[in-house]
Amino acid sequence: MNLLLDEIARATARLAEAGVASPRADAEELAAFVHGVGRGELHTLPDSAFDARFWEGVARREAGEPLQHITGRAYFRYLELTVGPGVFVPRPETEVVAGWAIDRLREMDVADPVVVDLGTGSAAIALSIAQEVPQARVHAVELDDDAHRHAAKNIADLDARGQVTLHRGDLGSALPELNGRVDLVVSNPPYIPMSEWEYVPVDVREHDPAPALWGGGDDGLDAVRAVERTARRLLRPGGFVAVEHSDLQGAPVYWIFAEEHGWRDVRNRRDLTDRDRYVTARLTTSME
Repeated sequence: MNLLLDEIARATARLAEAGVASPRADAEELAAFVHGVGRGELHTLPDSAFDARFWEGVARREAGEPLQHITGRAYFRYLELTVGPGVFVPRPETEVVAGWAIDRLREMDVADPVVVDLGTGSAAIALSIAQEVPQARVHAVELDDDAHRHAAKNIADLDARGQVTLHRGDLGSALPELNGRVDLVVSNPPYIPMSEWEYVPVDVREHDPAPALWGGGDDGLDAVRAVERTARRLLRPGGFVAVEHSDLQGAPVYWIFAEEHGWRDVRNRRDLTDRDRYVTARLTTSME
């Protein structure tokens, strides 16, 4: 029996008992991180290589600390990002939002499309667009100091500073110099109402930064309303917007992008679990 695999099995049982949603995957990821190998290489390690620090990581995960805070890394589409306390950990559902934005950019008859990512956090969306649409010029906006620091590090680590420009600013007043010149605006803004506080998982509300969670207003959608106003200001006629929301907010977010504000083709789109996840819309031209 391989000692490490045996310890991973024990750790899996402990994490499952603690209520961790993906106990085996988390145990393997912790083991790979501690031992400096990929998950597919764990079975190749000799017993003599076992590092007891693995159990320190298991205890932290068992206590509710996010896996990504323990390892300091998160995976998003084709990227490995640096994350930690003070920055929102990117979720798989946001990959679908980024994918839609990437598909639209590839379809555009624009040589060098201009993109704005409002509330960039770790810069996951901005960097995915930069990687997968090399001709795009991406402006990433972040107000929070800790999140801005993580975004700056990820942009530097991935050598994307020539393609992604990081701005410190509020998503409601960002980038007036780009008014009417942007091809696509994308955002995963805060959108949880404070009335839902007790229903938010403890590990989320205790470890993800508050500015990335609570959206403001009775319905939690004040930040989304700010994104709508900013997108309307920044986009050229015919430009697109994509905004993430919770699986219960599809209808109210749909109506934020009202026709009287110039929006057309407003659609509620679903994530990989077939739940409402984001709204997309197109800004009309003056001729419509």
